[in-house]
Amino acid sequence: MISKDTIDKIFDAAIIEEVVGDFVNLKKSGTSYKGHSPFTNEKTPSFYVVPHKGIYKCFSSGKGGNAISFLMEHEKYSYPEALRWVADKYGIEIEEDERTEEQMQQKSERESLAIVNAYAQKYFTEQMLNTDEGKSIGLGYFKERGYNLATSDKFLLGYCPDKWDGFTKDALAKGYDIKYLLKSGLSKEKNGSYFDFFRGRVIFPIRNISGKIIAFGARTLRSDKKIAKYYNSPESELYNKSNTLYGLYVSKATIVKEDNCYLVEGYTDVISLHQAGVTNVVASAGTSLTEGQIRKIKRYTQQITILYDGDSAGIKASFRGIDMILSQGMNVRIVLFPDGDDPDSYSMKHSEEEVMEFLNTNAKDFIVFKTDLLLADAKDDPIKRAGLIKEIVKTISLIPDPVKRQVYLQECSKILDMEENILIQELNQDIRQNLTTKAKRNKQKSQFEGPPPVDIPDFDAMIHGKQFKKEILDLEHQERDLVRLLINYGKHIIKFKINENESFTTTVSEFLLSELDNDQIEFRNKNLNSMVEEYLGFLHKGEFPPERYFVNHPDIEISNITSDLIASQYELSDNWTLRHKIYPESEESQLPKALQDGLHRLKLRKVQLMMRDINQKIAKGENDIPFLLRQKILLDRAKIILSEYFGSVIIN
Repeated sequence: MISKDTIDKIFDAAIIEEVVGDFVNLKKSGTSYKGHSPFTNEKTPSFYVVPHKGIYKCFSSGKGGNAISFLMEHEKYSYPEALRWVADKYGIEIEEDERTEEQMQQKSERESLAIVNAYAQKYFTEQMLNTDEGKSIGLGYFKERGYNLATSDKFLLGYCPDKWDGFTKDALAKGYDIKYLLKSGLSKEKNGSYFDFFRGRVIFPIRNISGKIIAFGARTLRSDKKIAKYYNSPESELYNKSNTLYGLYVSKATIVKEDNCYLVEGYTDVISLHQAGVTNVVASAGTSLTEGQIRKIKRYTQQITILYDGDSAGIKASFRGIDMILSQGMNVRIVLFPDGDDPDSYSMKHSEEEVMEFLNTNAKDFIVFKTDLLLADAKDDPIKRAGLIKEIVKTISLIPDPVKRQVYLQECSKILDMEENILIQELNQDIRQNLTTKAKRNKQKSQFEGPPPVDIPDFDAMIHGKQFKKEILDLEHQERDLVRLLINYGKHIIKFKINENESFTTTVSEFLLSELDNDQIEFRNKNLNSMVEEYLGFLHKGEFPPERYFVNHPDIEISNITSDLIASQYELSDNWTLRHKIYPESEESQLPKALQDGLHRLKLRKVQLMMRDINQKIAKGENDIPFLLRQKILLDRAKIILSEYFGSVIIN
């Protein structure tokens, strides 16, 4: 287990905007950072990172927490994995407490696979750079393609020797478990013996967004057509090919900077373009484009430029994937390379300047590109022409933004030489069809998942002549508000007036916790109650919790609740005071009233709940009715006193 001292160092070192910024395109917004949610498909950014509080908050999904919990939520890391990721980012050496045998066995499969993959990458790179076979075959192949050592190092390229079990034997000798060698696909079993799956091939390590090796691609250098050109790792706990883009780890910064992502097909396309100075490029790596891959790109940019070779059949086959991009509200452009060329070969034959000029000059908007392509295919055939018009309009109907749809319709009206009204009629029909299809899909989903939950009426109340009304008598809101004041302002000194001549000063935390203790109030929410008790524990020792104690709490639920309590989607502009000379009252200046209001609301809600319970017991004719009636009278008095505080009469 990672030692507590190391965990403290990791939390101290973690700069949340840097950690989250590795996964989300953030832009400065006042004292915070803002971006599109990585958890939902949203048009308006509602994802905030607040550096001075050390938290993130996603208002579209409700998720929030610190840097560690973000990695756990976004990358699906375990707590130790997230700590190790941050430690690696900031160069913190991991010190571990001695593990028991049971704890060693509880290492997650993801961690074990990651360890095996990391070892394999180093082995393959070492073999390529430092063995005769690796230098002549593996390194020789990459040099022939024009890759320098810096590019090779950037992509961690390697070579697996052409031996039956060279890698497997070495891994087993170093203590790696055959179970994970097999699960990762690095080794295979045949007739009771193990062999290297990638033997005799150059290696392309595949990394996730945080740089961890999750899989490998391997290319044969033999010309035998009976042998598959590429082998790839099988899917595992680490590797899901539908959610993986090759090259994203090394390209994401430039994608954000250029606000554009070039999308290609294979490993060598990505590497050759990087070698040519085009570093905002990723590959779908042999799979048809998926929604998961599109969402990954969308975290960094709304612009995708797809690079194709001259194969029109391949381009038409990809139309479905492009339609998915458009339906996500993203912008798509196409670059078509000359016949016989693809991004890899073109980059090898031209200078950096020529490659960049070609990409910039030949990028076409996808709708225009598709219209031109299908028009050339239809020629003068009226039936084909009618079909292509329907197909083009159907594609436009997928675009969620009505303004963009209108612009594309106008453009296509000119290209197709058709009246815009006819295209609009067809478009509206397609939009209606899309909505119908979506409604049917949602209905099927709800039928599969079962009927939605329903409120059960209070039949006792109805029987006794009361009009049924759903009452919201939960204490959660009141409890959360008081803990919010405690976390945000616990150290603040406040003054209470007893009368015109007398007053006393105390801290927010001392006043609030003593009030709760005097009335013997415990919170129903176990996490909120734990936070109150922990805070009280610090006060008993004559100190306050350290800054960000609850934000960085080892209990992830408490950490997430804390970020929820202290996050705000809005920030008061300085212009109110600087420009307009308006001085709004802050909550901080009204703390005594905010505390008393919060405590009175909580007490009033508790009284209401107790009265409801007593009324139910009386209605059911339970024993000791006189006692219940006396309790009811006392609660009525308490309710009147509490109601008078707010200047109103509250009736159940």
